[in-house]
Amino acid sequence: MDSIEIDGGIPLRGEVRVSGSKNAALPQLCAALLAPGKSTFLEVPDLADVRTMGRLFANMGAKTTRDEGAPGNGHTLHVDAAGLDNPEAPYELVKTMRASVLVLGPLVARMGRARVSLPGGCAIGARPIDQHLKALTTLGAQIELTHGYVEARLGPSGRLRGALVLFDLPTVTGTENLMMAASLADGETTLENCAREPEVVELARLLIAMGAQIEGAGTSVITIQGVRELKAITHTVAPDRIEAGTLLAAAVITGGDVLVRRAREQDLEAALKKLREAGATITPEGDGLRICAPERIRAVDLVTAPFPGFPTDLQAQLMACLSVAEGTSRVIETIFENRYMHVQEMSRMGADIAVDGHTAVVRGVARLQGAQVMATDLRASASLVLAGLRAEGTTTVHRVYHLDRGYEALEKKLQGLGARIRRVKGV
Repeated sequence: MDSIEIDGGIPLRGEVRVSGSKNAALPQLCAALLAPGKSTFLEVPDLADVRTMGRLFANMGAKTTRDEGAPGNGHTLHVDAAGLDNPEAPYELVKTMRASVLVLGPLVARMGRARVSLPGGCAIGARPIDQHLKALTTLGAQIELTHGYVEARLGPSGRLRGALVLFDLPTVTGTENLMMAASLADGETTLENCAREPEVVELARLLIAMGAQIEGAGTSVITIQGVRELKAITHTVAPDRIEAGTLLAAAVITGGDVLVRRAREQDLEAALKKLREAGATITPEGDGLRICAPERIRAVDLVTAPFPGFPTDLQAQLMACLSVAEGTSRVIETIFENRYMHVQEMSRMGADIAVDGHTAVVRGVARLQGAQVMATDLRASASLVLAGLRAEGTTTVHRVYHLDRGYEALEKKLQGLGARIRRVKGV
């Protein structure tokens, strides 16, 4: 397995460009399954999860090709779903990627049946799909759980029917799955207590361009008027707000001065508020945000929450910054019960962090020390890389295959900002 080595202590300087969003691209690629034609996606990040989705589509009979050659072409992906004939997502392709559950809604809506393995992903706690299944049942799907698979079928009409769906709690992938499914249902579907994340809005934007009739995306109530068919289109994936936040945090932990191109303020308001409260100066510049940070930031408290609250996907990265802040911070994680798995590894680097249930108390220290650390999940990987940027000596982050699921060439982007960081290929 690959690892990443960092010689810390260098303040980051310069410009860096944010890649397309993984969390926006994956559901949008799944939406292409709704239309029997060739859809083209621009600014698709070259990530392990995207490649896994391509293999999953191939197993179903859909063709996925990536442009190669000229600069930028590697981020153009074509999905031809005309030959979709096998509505099954097998365990061996699903086990590493929870987003694979997003094929369920499109497959049932277009083909009338689906067999999808219960998903895997990062070990950050329970992320059940019961809300997806309950909602699809409300729309008329007959669902059975058997041998680790979700098997869904439609009745004699072969179509879902519109209905009122109330989610017990906001769920991003649940909202996305049902938006896609309801787009081809008969009649009107109303989704209540929806997730409001920007990725939900981006998916709605794509579906509307494909011919869907959707109102309310970005609010807690979304209304979908079903249509008979959707068309393939060309679409540009939005920039990744979590990568943008991670790069901003990298500048903060090193006391740097960085222009993060394609960072969108409207996607990051809660995180930017905390970074400014901690002492960073953040100003819009061109198509991005410039951040200037002091050598040590001030301690701040934060509570993770669904959008527009502070994103759980940036909690570990900001905790790395707070580990070297002046004063004591308190972090409360409300989304995932196991999302403090990076704490033990940061402690090996000299961080002073105590966890009690959902609360982590972070007492800032003057310096971190380089060490051998182990990545446990995607965002923990990023937080350990950030800690290594600040630490004295050399930090080696092992098991970075987690990192490669969600960040495109992060070490190269950090190198471009002056970081002494390198990837060490596994044996």
